[in-house]
Amino acid sequence: MLWPWSSPVPLIALRGRRVLLRLPQMGDYEAWHELRHGSRDFLRPFEPRWTEADLSRRVFAARVRRAREEAEEGSDYSFFIFTNDAATLVGGITLSNIRRRAAQFVNLGYWMGQPFAGRGLMSEAVGTSLPFVFDTLDLHRIHAAFLPGNVASRRVLEKNAFVEEGFAEKYLQINGRWEDHVLFGLTKERYETARYTRRLV
Repeated sequence: MLWPWSSPVPLIALRGRRVLLRLPQMGDYEAWHELRHGSRDFLRPFEPRWTEADLSRRVFAARVRRAREEAEEGSDYSFFIFTNDAATLVGGITLSNIRRRAAQFVNLGYWMGQPFAGRGLMSEAVGTSLPFVFDTLDLHRIHAAFLPGNVASRRVLEKNAFVEEGFAEKYLQINGRWEDHVLFGLTKERYETARYTRRLV
């Protein structure tokens, strides 16, 4: 018997009104390299430090393999975000460190290529991932964290009914420095209330 979170990997494709989320494939390499390389200065203040070597085809192949293995294990889901016609890669969203038993939660992370920022695509991508989190994976909570000055991330999460839950000092290493983060969360109960009382992104 296959549990919902261990469904065959090729079946995992999440579609929103304007976006499509799916696992990375080797055929995505050129588009991914171009988008990450072209957005490097834009992304640098918000991500762990990375170099040009991290954009190599070999590293990407390992990323694709790891994404498939983790999805098959049900521990992590690393999606690329495309326009709904699957023609243009715009960013990525990761559901990581899934915990079962008494915890039943997952961590959310995401990045958006500079040419596509500010168009509401990430808000929709996060919203598109939520039925997968709460209905398919049957988790109870989803957590996210962002730098205090990252207004865009706050807006993405608030549009999807996340609420501020705390502050973590020196929480993640970003661009070579340990940085404070604001902590947001969303429970299944809050998600269901928001879904039935107002239109989520």
